[in-house]
Amino acid sequence: MITPAATRVLLTGASGGIGQAMATALLARGYAVLGVSRRLQPAPASSDANMPRQSGLAWITADLTSTAGVAAVSHAAAEWGANVLVHAAGEPAFGTLADTTPEHMEQVLRCNLWAPMALTRALLPHLGRVPQARVVLVGSALGRIGLPGFALYGASKAGLHGFAEALRRELADTPIRVQILAPRSTRTGFNSSAVEAYNRATGSAMDSPQHVAQALLALLDSADAERFMGWPERLAVRLNGLVGPLLDSAFRKHSRHLQPSTAAPVPAPIATPTSARSPS
Repeated sequence: MITPAATRVLLTGASGGIGQAMATALLARGYAVLGVSRRLQPAPASSDANMPRQSGLAWITADLTSTAGVAAVSHAAAEWGANVLVHAAGEPAFGTLADTTPEHMEQVLRCNLWAPMALTRALLPHLGRVPQARVVLVGSALGRIGLPGFALYGASKAGLHGFAEALRRELADTPIRVQILAPRSTRTGFNSSAVEAYNRATGSAMDSPQHVAQALLALLDSADAERFMGWPERLAVRLNGLVGPLLDSAFRKHSRHLQPSTAAPVPAPIATPTSARSPS
């Protein structure tokens, strides 16, 4: 268990629905929070939003999908004295693979997987020197349950779960602890109207961002390696790990409520070279 009064939390995605709820809950518990956002936010606890040094709430604006953004945030976090890193930033992705562009694939994977890995790597030397250091990654139940319509998003979160598990074992003999929080669908602007309709049609439950924020506090209070939210999602995660292919038919209704808006591109035929005519 960490002590809030002695803890300074670097929170990515702090301007999002879940991120805002997490920042509010952390501050109410007595944690100091340095929020990271792509957009400029007020920094009531600091006169300089890009180099906050006071307790309370402060902000730094940066694009964590760029190497420059990762470098800027890691430097500011170390200067500020962060000892807990919470990766809550994320990029949504919903729809069939046929409707997914390569550009969107790269954007989602870079935000949801590359950025947390890169920022964690950049901060490891600093975290190894501070007390009660932790890395908390916000994954998703979809990182362990392959749901139709979330192939891209689920892949990015599955990678994050694999990263958390391997890093936890890699750092087992160090003071740094690695945890992962896996919410289910949450009622925020992160979800498009298509996702909302899909959830209603398939009977998928949704939690409030405040509920997810309280789960974060509970995770920080514990020594748990991971925490999955929701029922039957927790059961599905366990079953999927044991008998994954046998559950395929359970998600047929999800597939029926997911229709591609365009046909999958048909590969162009491979041209066959014309045989050279032998001289007569």
